[in-house]
Amino acid sequence: MHWCKWTFRRRAWFILPALFLVSACEGRQSVLDPSGADARRLYDLALVLFVGAAVLWLLVGGLFVYVTRINPRAMSRRAAEALIIGGGVIFPVVLLGGLLIYSLPLMSAQRSAPDGMRIHVTAEQWWWRVEYELPDGSRVTSANELRLPVGQRTGLVLNAQNVIHALWIPALGGKADMIPGRETYLSFLPEKVGIFRGQCAEFCGASHALMAFEAVTMTPDAFAEWLDAQAKDALVPETPAAIRGAEVFAREGCGACHAVRGTPATGLVGPDLTHVGGRVSLGAGILGVTIDDFANWLGHTDALKPEVDMPTYDFLSQDDLIALAAYLEGLK
Repeated sequence: MHWCKWTFRRRAWFILPALFLVSACEGRQSVLDPSGADARRLYDLALVLFVGAAVLWLLVGGLFVYVTRINPRAMSRRAAEALIIGGGVIFPVVLLGGLLIYSLPLMSAQRSAPDGMRIHVTAEQWWWRVEYELPDGSRVTSANELRLPVGQRTGLVLNAQNVIHALWIPALGGKADMIPGRETYLSFLPEKVGIFRGQCAEFCGASHALMAFEAVTMTPDAFAEWLDAQAKDALVPETPAAIRGAEVFAREGCGACHAVRGTPATGLVGPDLTHVGGRVSLGAGILGVTIDDFANWLGHTDALKPEVDMPTYDFLSQDDLIALAAYLEGLK
């Protein structure tokens, strides 16, 4: 019995790390499952750097074994100096210099601002303002979601309010800091249609871990159709619940912070809600977009996202809360 326990524990040291590594190989937020040209380039770079590190480790380890186990003898001063200079200076400089020369040019494509479509992303606390720049210079405003056409490089113009943030979509590419008062750039070339998870990668306050977003990659035709729909005004509520919800929205002054194009609501403090019901997630990636999700967000905002500026509407009656949720869910 004791032998069985010892054997299991011994194997666990090898099995558990292996399972941990394998579990991270796939998924919509995995750097090991690239779905864009930039992520694939970073993946290849990581493999090259890993191989380089492994070669260096094996050579140093092999040399150590040779001089301590295989041929443990005194060295002449000349041989020792040659080993120190060659193995400790020349070889690392050549190896690491070669890796540096290989890796630096790989970043230029993603850091530059391309001539194609541009998306302006501003990091707030704790959500994302997203504006798609049209050919005529006008912008279509959205929030907490990034839509990209597959097969086309799209440039992101990054800014931040209040504190430093960082935008990162592991499956599509690298990350970039977003610094107040300084404009930075990032671009993506998606290769697969899908929904991938992005995240703020720089600690920015109490709800940093809750500052996520969805990156939706689409065919160029589907993206053009979606963008055209996003440029239109909000749908007029039709159901009794949604009509009542629009009245609650106006009565409670929600339009002072949020914009719903085509209505008197023109607020700029919070996310644009014109098509909020058609997004993949709510609350910067923490909830779905069902009526229950909207009601949950409205009634428990401070609990779901600590220190968020939006007030909690737990003082509304249940009927008004569900009606307001129905109105927002219908904005597609």
